[in-house]
Amino acid sequence: MNPDRIQVPDIDVDFTDTRRDEVLAYVREKYGMDRVAQIITFGTMLSRAAIRDAGRAMGLSYGFCDQIAKLIPFTAPATPLKKALEIVPELKGLYDTNPDAKHLIDAGIRLEGTVRHASVHACGVVVSAEPLTEYLPLQKAPQGEKTVISRFEMHSVEDLGLLKMDFLGLKNLTIIEKTLKLVKNIHGTSIDIDRIPLNDEKAFELFQHGETTGVFQFESSGMRRYLKELKPSELEDIIAMVSLYRPGPMELIPSYIARKFGKEEVTYIHPRLEPILKKTYGVGIYQEQMMRIARDLAGFSLAEADTLRKAIGKKIKELLDEQKGKLIRGMTENGIDEKSADAIWELFPPFARYGFNRSHAACYAMISYQTAYLKAHYPVEFMTSLLNISGTEVERINFLINEAKRLGIKVLPPDINQSFQDFTADDGKVRFGLMAVKNVGANIVNAIIDERARGGSFQGIKDFLTRIKHRDLNKKSLESLIKCGAFDSLGVERGQALENIEELLKFNQAAKKMASSNQSSLFGGGSATLTSLRMRPSKPASRSATLTWEKELLGFYLTDHPFSPYVGRFGNGVKSLKELHRSPENGTEFGPRTKTAGVVSNVHKILTKKGDPMLFVLIEDTTSSIELLVFPGTLQKTQAIWEEGRVVIASGRTSWKGGDPKFICEDVKRV
Repeated sequence: MNPDRIQVPDIDVDFTDTRRDEVLAYVREKYGMDRVAQIITFGTMLSRAAIRDAGRAMGLSYGFCDQIAKLIPFTAPATPLKKALEIVPELKGLYDTNPDAKHLIDAGIRLEGTVRHASVHACGVVVSAEPLTEYLPLQKAPQGEKTVISRFEMHSVEDLGLLKMDFLGLKNLTIIEKTLKLVKNIHGTSIDIDRIPLNDEKAFELFQHGETTGVFQFESSGMRRYLKELKPSELEDIIAMVSLYRPGPMELIPSYIARKFGKEEVTYIHPRLEPILKKTYGVGIYQEQMMRIARDLAGFSLAEADTLRKAIGKKIKELLDEQKGKLIRGMTENGIDEKSADAIWELFPPFARYGFNRSHAACYAMISYQTAYLKAHYPVEFMTSLLNISGTEVERINFLINEAKRLGIKVLPPDINQSFQDFTADDGKVRFGLMAVKNVGANIVNAIIDERARGGSFQGIKDFLTRIKHRDLNKKSLESLIKCGAFDSLGVERGQALENIEELLKFNQAAKKMASSNQSSLFGGGSATLTSLRMRPSKPASRSATLTWEKELLGFYLTDHPFSPYVGRFGNGVKSLKELHRSPENGTEFGPRTKTAGVVSNVHKILTKKGDPMLFVLIEDTTSSIELLVFPGTLQKTQAIWEEGRVVIASGRTSWKGGDPKFICEDVKRV
C-alpha cells in the first residue's frame, strides 16, 4: 500500500471458493444491503455469434448460417469478420458469389462488438459509504432476482471514485482447508497453516525435484523444469519464480538461475542500485523495485513513482518523454552521471511492462509453499483433497491417481461399506467415493450412507437390497455399483451378480412392498414377509471385462492394468513410459531413437495449418502415460492401428520442447 497513491487501489481478495457466498453475505450485513452490490458485465457479440444471430433474424436456414460461422477461425480472442474474409478463401468466395452470404456477413460486421447480454461479473463488488443509488443505477441480475447488481460496468464504477473489490474464489485455499480438516480428523493434529516453519527441508526438496503436481502456481511442466535448475532454498526464490514465470520476464529466468549459483557475474549499472536489486541478483523483477529506484536515485515521491509506473505501462509517448526527462534530471541532480542515468532509464520500459507486484507475488508464493508443505508431510490427505476438488473432471482425476500411485499411495476402489460421497483417506490409502461412480446419483449415495450410519455395515447383497428402499436404486445404478466392484468386499462376484440383475431388482422391489405393507398394517392392513433371494450360478467375469467396466465407470483401471500381461515381454530395446519421462542429462531437446509400448487410452484428431489430419494419442503402461504425436506422414501409413484399448509398440523419439515430454511417433505396430 502506498499512502501517496493518487487513485483507490484495485483490491483483490482470495477466499476458499466454497465459501465466497458467505463473504458476500457478511459484507452486505456489515455495510448495508443498500451500499453493496455486485457489478454488471456485458457480453458482446463475437463474429460467430453475430453470424448465427443475424441469420436467425433474417430467416436463413440454420445449416447455411452454421456453414458460414464454422468458416470463421476458432481463436482466442475471436477473429473479426473482416479479418476472416482476408484469411479464409472459402469465406471470401461465398461472400463474392452468394448474395445471401454477402447480406449475412455484412449484417454480422455491423452487429459485431455490440452488447448481446448482461450478466453478473465473476468477482467484482462495489462498496459505498452512502446508499449506492446516490451514485449509480441498480438492477436485479438477469440470472436471479435475489442478486442486486450495478447498471454500470467496472471501469465506470472506478471512474465514479467508488471502491471496487474483487472477491475471488481460489480452489487452492479450499485444498488447504480440506487437508487441514483431514489431518485433524485422522491424526488429531491441529495445524495453524499461518505458523508453519518457512524453512522446512521436506517442502523445499519437493520444489527442488519439481514434484509440484497440485502445488499452487508450480504445476506446469515448464515451471517444474526451471525449479530443478533453480533448486529453491528460501521463500525468496519461490516469490521470484511466481513473478518471473510469465510471458516476457520468463526470458530472465536463465540469468537469475546462473547468478544464484555464481555462474554469471551479478552486475549493477550503478552502485546505488545494489541495495534495491541485491535480493534478486541484480535482475529487476518487481514493480516495487522500479518505484524505489525512482524514489532513491531520482528523488521521486511515492505518488510520482506510481505515476511513472502507469505512464510507462500505458505507453503514451508524450507522457513517456516527460517522465524520461524528469527521471534522468532527478538522477543527475542526485550525483549519478548522465551515461549511467540514461542506461538506468532503459531498464524502465520493460520493467513496467513485465514487473510484477511483489506483495501479490509474496501472497501467492505463501500459498504455494503451504500446499507444498502439506504435500510433503501429509501426502495422503493432500491427494485426497486434490481429488475431491476435481469434481467430475475425469482426465484430471486420472492424472491425480497416477500421481498418487507414483508417490506410493494405493488407490482403493469404491466399497459399499467403506466409501462415503467423496474420496477419503483410508489407513494411508485413498478410497474412491461413491459419487465418483458413473450413473450413481447423490440421492442413492446419501441413502446408502444414511442407512449404514443407522443400521451398521451391510452383511451381504441380500441385506443391502432389504435395507435400501430408495427409488433411485434401479437397474442402472445397481449395475454400475456391481461393475465397479463396490460389492466385492461382500463376496459378490461381479459376473454372477450381473447375470442375476433381474432377480436382484425383483428382490429389492419385494422388500419395498413389504416395508410399505408392514407400514400400512399399523393402520389395520395385512403384514407381508420377504421371499428368499435365489441366484443362478454363472461364469465369473473375465479380467478384461472387469477392467473395461472400471475404466468406463471410474475413468481409471484400478484392480489391474490391461498392459500387465505384456510387462517384460519386449526386452530391453523397448523403454517403459516411466523411463521416457526422465529428463535428458545433457539438456538436449530430443532423446535418442527408441521404442516404447502401451495401451491406447485416448485418440484425439486435429487438422494441421495445411489442413492435413494428425493425431494426439495417449498411451499408458503400468508405470506411466505419455502423449504420442502422430504427424500426417506417419498417420497415412498407420491409420488402421489407432484404436482405444489396443496394445501397440511405437518407434520414435522423445521431445522435451516446452518441458513436458511428448513421443514423436515415426512408426507403430500392433501387438
